Amino acid sequence: MQNKLSICTFGPSDILAQSLTQFLESDRYALTYFQGADEFLAFVEREKQQLDCLILQAHPNLKGLARQLHRQSILLPAVIVHLGSHQASESAEAPDSDLNDILLTAVKSPDNGEFVSSKVVYHTAESHISVPQLPDIGRFVEKAITQFINFSPVSWESDRSKSTPNSSPDTSTQNFLGPQQRMLAEKLRERLGYLGVYYKRNPKRFLRNLPPAERQHFLDELQAEYRDIVLNYFSTDGSLNQKIDEMVSTAFLADISVTQIVEIHMDLMDDFSKQLKLEGRSEEILLDYRLTLIDIIAHLCEMYRRSIPRDA
Repeated sequence: MQNKLSICTFGPSDILAQSLTQFLESDRYALTYFQGADEFLAFVEREKQQLDCLILQAHPNLKGLARQLHRQSILLPAVIVHLGSHQASESAEAPDSDLNDILLTAVKSPDNGEFVSSKVVYHTAESHISVPQLPDIGRFVEKAITQFINFSPVSWESDRSKSTPNSSPDTSTQNFLGPQQRMLAEKLRERLGYLGVYYKRNPKRFLRNLPPAERQHFLDELQAEYRDIVLNYFSTDGSLNQKIDEMVSTAFLADISVTQIVEIHMDLMDDFSKQLKLEGRSEEILLDYRLTLIDIIAHLCEMYRRSIPRDA
């Protein structure tokens, strides 16, 4: 499988083309740029199985282009770039309502400063960015792909019905969506490490942000998972690696620190030590389970390391 992500871009502004050439490294992305709608649509129709993401300049005519993509049953990850005043000067012939829809509905999120749109242009899994965020365009491409991977056929049909009200359900598009999502997921795992998992993290679900009762329940569940792993660590259980991956993913999504994992381990070892003393047995066997702790910490640290977007 080719490691480069294949990006197709449409926009009438030279500014966008110059920026993308500057900020999307040629060793990581294969970029094709179009300024004409007909050429863009023909290329996307021909190459849709190979394309990984669309980058579209927010423009008064973009809604019409999105409707055409819907009619052709083309669904791909998308990043919408808002160039602000540059677009308005190039779009004097467009109706004011379209200008308001496309140019004036994107605002910065108060939570993270990212650009969000109050109206869907292409589909609900699209990402929106502004000019100051263009140096970080690679991260938004990867984020758009991740959102697309989690995009359901039901959401697609909802977006499509709004764009083309008289259309009937398209099973061919749903059949295309599944393989395309799987292909992108595999490429994302290969190219970007755990970055796709990183974007699934919701700060509201971080352990420190949970209500006390829910936090305790989460820790109890995590401790139970770890106990099961310890008890089966030296067995021939074929599902052990899967259990480790599941626990580490759970800890990662909840932003669990290595220190907390160590605390869980020590508490469990204390319980085992007390039980062994009651049975008159040696505690030395517990030293072997340091390997379990090292294994879990190594997996978790690797997830955190690989989740950091690369600078180069």
